[in-house]
Amino acid sequence: MNYSFLNRIKIVSFFILVFAGALVLKLFFVQIIHKSSYSERADRQYATPSSDIFERGTIYFTRKDNVLVSGAVQTSGFKIAITSKDILDGEDSYKKINVIFPIDHDSFLAKVNKKDDPYQEIANRLTKEQADAINNLNIKGINIYKEKWRFYPGLDMAAQSLGLVGFKGDELAGRYGLERQYNDVLSRDKDNPYINFFAEVFSNLKQTLFSGNVENAGDLVTTIEPSVQDFLSSKLLEVKDKYNVDAVGGIIMNPTDGSIYALDVKPSFDPNDFSKIKDVGVLSNPLVENVYEFGSVVKPLVMAAGLDTGVVTSRTSYDDKGFVTVDKKQINNFDKKGRGPNTTMQEVINQSLNTGMVYVFQHLGRQNMRDYMLSYGLKDKTGIDLPNETSGLVSNLNSPRDIEYANASFGQGIAMTPIEMVRALASLGNGGNLVTPHLVSKINYDNGSQKDFNYPTTRVKFSEKTSTEITRMLVNAMDNSLKGGTAKFEHYSVAIKTGTAQVAKENGGGYYADRYTHSFFGYFPAYNPKFIIFLYAVNPKGVPYASQTWADPFLDIVKFLMNYYEVPPDR
Repeated sequence: MNYSFLNRIKIVSFFILVFAGALVLKLFFVQIIHKSSYSERADRQYATPSSDIFERGTIYFTRKDNVLVSGAVQTSGFKIAITSKDILDGEDSYKKINVIFPIDHDSFLAKVNKKDDPYQEIANRLTKEQADAINNLNIKGINIYKEKWRFYPGLDMAAQSLGLVGFKGDELAGRYGLERQYNDVLSRDKDNPYINFFAEVFSNLKQTLFSGNVENAGDLVTTIEPSVQDFLSSKLLEVKDKYNVDAVGGIIMNPTDGSIYALDVKPSFDPNDFSKIKDVGVLSNPLVENVYEFGSVVKPLVMAAGLDTGVVTSRTSYDDKGFVTVDKKQINNFDKKGRGPNTTMQEVINQSLNTGMVYVFQHLGRQNMRDYMLSYGLKDKTGIDLPNETSGLVSNLNSPRDIEYANASFGQGIAMTPIEMVRALASLGNGGNLVTPHLVSKINYDNGSQKDFNYPTTRVKFSEKTSTEITRMLVNAMDNSLKGGTAKFEHYSVAIKTGTAQVAKENGGGYYADRYTHSFFGYFPAYNPKFIIFLYAVNPKGVPYASQTWADPFLDIVKFLMNYYEVPPDR
């Protein structure tokens, strides 16, 4: 009997301990994890119907010291709504309210005259002081409700990447960028915002303790570094204004793992006030949705193929007459000038000679050219965590005609998204790896758990030895050619290449004679790169070459990153 009694005590004690542990855990979630939510719900002065409560997770930027900075948050305020049948004097009510919070006279009176409508909103986003002042007027039929909305503290900072929250019909959800891509994570259950405290404490104990299920709701932590993002944005804006470009964009990425520190395009928009946008096209993200012919920044990809197969070395020379004929079509250097015999492959890169790249293709052959170029992922989506990503247009690499390959060797006739381009170029410096560009590093779930992301990496065709050699050639271009050799960093190795390409006509009928896309990329420290920078401008005015458009902004960005991250010298 004593033995049985002791067993019963042990069993009862066990369940008491389990229950106590569950209670403590749930109290932790209520008081710590959900503290802010309950604090807000405690404010019942301006009770709001549950269907009107807006709840959404936060999107964070990450500073270099790993401190999180809010990029998209939920903020709160108040709104005015009327019950028109209860308003006795519309004109007098308008005058009293308008003194505190300006409202449109005609619109207000029109709503007052709709006596059969029990609820009409007349003003939004009031401060607590404004709400209290209007509430103290004690005007019958005038009601104050608490409301919440999406707020972007950085205004237009990374706007196309963050996206926005908006209505589609009656549904309020993420419509662009990360807001759309991770809408399921950022959305919150709003069916019952005033959950009873004890119902929360004792609900779903079994699921929480034993099932291991993780709720989907959480906050996004991105790799975007706000100071780097801001600096990139300022440089893009300078170029846009100086050269009156149609569109300009840039990406700063870690070439070894695909973490994106900054990405931006101009023109941009303020997602806090997107109702004023005149051209809805500005809401899309051309970094992942648009394709461009980038011209000579493609040359190092082809040169790497030539180096890897052994058909050329940096010292291989040819006779540059300034032009070459392929399939009865003449291809010229950018200045239509020849450099004569003994022009080396290093000079082909340094001086961006089209004829030299045709020479590389002719020794590679179609099959090798195709295989290497496709290994860079130029026809594939990168898998970046943004919506509406498109893939490159490289069908010319399947052509039976040499002219298509010859043109592709210097970046004409094939088109890629900027994110595809920067991923391919990153492989030149990272040993031949194709990374997955990404913005989100982890999700912090509301239940206290966390999900860290690991993004895949694949190999391109060339070897690590080839990566080192093409990098050496690109460092030579920086040290000896950019700005006549005056841009060289004495204690840092930087690999660079510029690109100038004609803009293709929208109807497919050839190219504009007076429109160009200027691009520029570089990575550093060259032999162990921490950063790759890719910049482009569509149709800059009054400047013929990308080296003129982008050299100074690129150098400014490099200097900023060197100082900001305290990058140690590598030579």
